[in-house]
Amino acid sequence: MRRTLPLLLIFLSVTCFAQENVWTLQRAVQYAIDHNISIRQNELNERLAKLQLQQSQLSQLPAINANTAYGRSYGRSVDPTSNQFVKGSYDFVSASGSADILLFGWFQKRRAIEANKYALEAAKADLDQLKDDVSLNVATGYLRALLAKEQIRVNEKQVELSKAQLDQTRRFVEAGRLPELNAAQLESQLANDSANLIGAISNYNSAILDIKALLNLDFQTPFDIEAPEVPLGELVSLNSMSPEMIYASAARHFGAIKSSEYNILAAQKRHAAARSGLYPQLGLNAQFGTNYATTFTEVTGTPRIVGVAPTSNFIMTGTDTALVYQPVLDYSTRRIPFMTQLDNNFRQTISLGVNIPIFNGWQAQYNMRQAKINVLSNELNKYQAELKLKQDVYKAYNEAINAVQKYKAAERAQLAARRAYDFAQKRYALGLTNTVEYLTTQNNQFVSEANMLSAKYDLIFKLKVIDYYLGKELKL
Repeated sequence: MRRTLPLLLIFLSVTCFAQENVWTLQRAVQYAIDHNISIRQNELNERLAKLQLQQSQLSQLPAINANTAYGRSYGRSVDPTSNQFVKGSYDFVSASGSADILLFGWFQKRRAIEANKYALEAAKADLDQLKDDVSLNVATGYLRALLAKEQIRVNEKQVELSKAQLDQTRRFVEAGRLPELNAAQLESQLANDSANLIGAISNYNSAILDIKALLNLDFQTPFDIEAPEVPLGELVSLNSMSPEMIYASAARHFGAIKSSEYNILAAQKRHAAARSGLYPQLGLNAQFGTNYATTFTEVTGTPRIVGVAPTSNFIMTGTDTALVYQPVLDYSTRRIPFMTQLDNNFRQTISLGVNIPIFNGWQAQYNMRQAKINVLSNELNKYQAELKLKQDVYKAYNEAINAVQKYKAAERAQLAARRAYDFAQKRYALGLTNTVEYLTTQNNQFVSEANMLSAKYDLIFKLKVIDYYLGKELKL
């Protein structure tokens, strides 16, 4: 029992690892959606559109700015605190701030926000469309790999059959029942079948590499695909559909159509926002500021007279003039403290202004006309997207109808070739037919089986394209 448990664990781990390397179509599609480079790039476009919307919403808030500076002045300059000319050097500090808010601008910012909302929805629709396209590309590559895998199985079976037939013919040659030429012809057939097998393996490996590139999967990762049973009888239901019905369904959910509709709405809002630039705008402005300088001083204590000094002024005393003297004061000063200056010099202003566009090089008119052209351009893009979708739907529907007929014809041809080959085997074993005729019948049977497989997977792909336009999940 103790020896059995480790063996069981090893078996379970190997089984789980093998299952992990086997990929279903649903798993491959989901992995591509999560890791495909084009999808990840488009997700960044969606994030940029979301950031642009947030920025336009925040633009409704007041614009607030603050400034501060420290410096030193030399020579004759204006004292920022007293506005008087002073000589010498001094240090100064200034601080200021302002706030601006648009009170009324003909809803310009609101229209810009609405335009960015539609632009975000368009980016989301583009991302959904890309995910659908990548899913279809993965399904195409997956079915191509399935066909290549089936071709390997057919070629392996053909090689085994040719090898068994060669062994039997050699025994007949040794017994003298058949000439040596028959064995040589079968050896040539075996070599040709082996070459076809090698080509099928190469096609399968190439298809797997293409799928890994779509999935953004490391090329060294083990990868195998699951070959489920696909009942074509349940898939073929085109008789109950019409191209117009498929188109109507696709137009309701197709990301390219939704994106074009949102882009039209966004362009219309941008045109309305550009028209607002032709009219006056009402705004509110508020400012504050203060400063400090080392030259700003004040008298301390009580001044006292220590003498007199003559001035340049005279007064009349009868017929004589007398010189005017002024007292000489003795006092002390101090620099006004930093916080006191900032408090004393603090100033505030508030203003209400109207900005009237008179002439700006026709910039506003140009913006409005450009926005109008963008509206017309997006309307044409929507018409083109609808026309292309309808064309693609009709083409896919016709190709699916043809694929059904082609598969039914290939199925009948394969059954007939199989019956002919069964008869040829029996006749060859009895020596009633030569090797050339037998090999011709065998090759016809091989070609018919290969054609039937090709028609089968082509039909499955064409039906998956119809599911793609109907918005169904791509699965097998």
